Amino acid sequence: MEGLQAFETAARNGGFIEMNESTNRGVLWLKRVALGTTTQAHQLMCIDSLQNNATIFWINVLGVVDSKTFRGVPALQEWFDSTPQTILQR
Repeated sequence: MEGLQAFETAARNGGFIEMNESTNRGVLWLKRVALGTTTQAHQLMCIDSLQNNATIFWINVLGVVDSKTFRGVPALQEWFDSTPQTILQR
């Protein structure tokens, strides 16, 4: 459980907020909306307690759903640092 809390803390520090649709106790869904025309402007994150990982989903410039899965919090934080954006909290 500690690892999942670390994923959630990193996600919130990265600008993600919890979605109202998060009803499953084993999965937490978060969202992030960025201002501007970045290819990753609207993102969803799924933190999975069974797999102990986090996956981020977004629409790429071709209009196709893309994703990246993180099995460790340091990798997630590094990805946040490498993809700076202005975040719009909704």
